[in-house]
Amino acid sequence: MSEKREVRREGQKQYAVMSAETGPVGVSERYMILDVLRGIALLGICLANFPEFSLYTFQKEDVTEAMPTAGVDRIIKYLQYIFIDGKFYSLFSLLFGIGFAVIMSNLSKKGVTGYWIFYRRMVILMVIGFLHLMFLWSGDILLLYALTGMLLPLFGNTSGRKLIVFSAVLIFFPVVLDTLKVICRFDPAVPVIKATQYFNLKSGITDDNFGTWLRDGESYTDMLKFTLSGAFIRCREFIDGHRIFKVLGLFLLGLYIGRNRIYAGLDDYKALLKKLRLYGFLVGLPVSCFYAWSALNQNPLGLIGRSAAYALSVVPMSLAYAASICLWYMKNKELPFFRLAAAPGRMALTNYIGQSAFGMMIFYGIGFGLGATMGLVYVELVALGVFLLQALCSYAWLKRFRFGPLEWLWRMLTYRKRLKLMR
Repeated sequence: MSEKREVRREGQKQYAVMSAETGPVGVSERYMILDVLRGIALLGICLANFPEFSLYTFQKEDVTEAMPTAGVDRIIKYLQYIFIDGKFYSLFSLLFGIGFAVIMSNLSKKGVTGYWIFYRRMVILMVIGFLHLMFLWSGDILLLYALTGMLLPLFGNTSGRKLIVFSAVLIFFPVVLDTLKVICRFDPAVPVIKATQYFNLKSGITDDNFGTWLRDGESYTDMLKFTLSGAFIRCREFIDGHRIFKVLGLFLLGLYIGRNRIYAGLDDYKALLKKLRLYGFLVGLPVSCFYAWSALNQNPLGLIGRSAAYALSVVPMSLAYAASICLWYMKNKELPFFRLAAAPGRMALTNYIGQSAFGMMIFYGIGFGLGATMGLVYVELVALGVFLLQALCSYAWLKRFRFGPLEWLWRMLTYRKRLKLMR
């Protein structure tokens, strides 16, 4: 490698965090661009999730149309479908796959063979996700990530070309499944639907109080009744959306990116990033507009058309976002914005769970009880404020501490070793 190229590569390294020995992985190199992408993904996830935390999503049309902000809310909802819906969890999924490649590379450097540390890491994440799902918020994604992540070692020796092919097949496979579902008239979510109905009946949750239950509930026990039913609703969402195939496809794409260390040599991939930005928006933006129109007009596309439009909008837009952020970062590495965005990205698990805690405190009856009382535009402003607060707190926290609190716990349980938290 030439000296010039080596300098360019070193320029991509933002900060090398020389951690204390953490089991097999003693030294980890952090690249700020990955933390920036993770932080921005958390912002998008916050904007996507808070309409549900606020219970706005569960309100009937006559309720939302009677709100003072109804006109603006319709515009915000349309923009949400175009620019937010599905895009940022997809970006987060890409980063998860990259993270797997980084972990395995670090373990390999330490001479550790096998996947036992990674599997232990996933089991711990699975437990965290399950507790989050059952005791905080029924919109959890961590449990699915952990279970799907356990499949990644099966692709550890798969060639780069095959990873791309498998990724594309998995991302578009839900279209095939939805086609079969329409033809065969078979709904695999029926058992989950019956379980939801059973627990709703047992708890007294009905169509009339579904949208206000969490706001009107005066105790944590009332909230748990909803989250128990909500866990089955979440399972139905995963089944109906064939989410495991989409997530695994994005994981494999992230694995390809991580294995080729594209994040470590952005200058060498500048032309590729520009193509991803161009074609990602060229394909994803018009299809996203079409998908948004369908979603807000009783879905005239039908199940198959909606499934195809979702795949053709979400993944290209996510790749375009990632490429755009990388290109912007390459030109303006010293912007304070990137350091601020990277801080919550370094504490992604803590901040993801933290968003649920904020949502409960602000909108549920056990907190301030503001759910189902404000329009979508105000909900999104609250979400933006929550993320900004998280970013500032994360930045301040990392000045004194080496890890986020949940990241510290996760790492210690993974490597079965007490780690120094203070700097």
